[in-house]
Amino acid sequence: MNEFIIALGWLGVFAPMGLGALGSAVGVALAGQAAIGAMLETDGNYGRYLGVSLMPSSNVIYGIVVMFSLQQPITVENGGALFGIGFVTAVVLLYSGMWQGRVCASAIAASKNKPEIFGLSLAPAAIVEGFQVFSFVFALVLAGYIGS
Repeated sequence: MNEFIIALGWLGVFAPMGLGALGSAVGVALAGQAAIGAMLETDGNYGRYLGVSLMPSSNVIYGIVVMFSLQQPITVENGGALFGIGFVTAVVLLYSGMWQGRVCASAIAASKNKPEIFGLSLAPAAIVEGFQVFSFVFALVLAGYIGS
């Protein structure tokens, strides 16, 4: 049983980076496909489309920082905490990256036909980013309490 707790601890340490990267990759791919399609259909705003398609890439950065904040000797006493903090944060980063990519793809599709709504169309993607930041900050705060 002790080995299982330690294995869960290791999973908790590395999951935020791995699943955060996966969420970023899926989100950027979804938004990138929309950006490429928009560039084929319009004669400008290429930089805007490309910039918006990169928004989900922040999840991998959050995941790396959380991973480093959780790195410590993994024991039976702290394995559960490391798993709980890391894995829940990882799931948030995975799903929010994928959904942010969909929101960004919608913003790109809408703004190619109506460029004046470009800024407003980014608000939902920024709100999803806010949830990522909440998870990131709470993970960092909770990591400080492990072993206390």
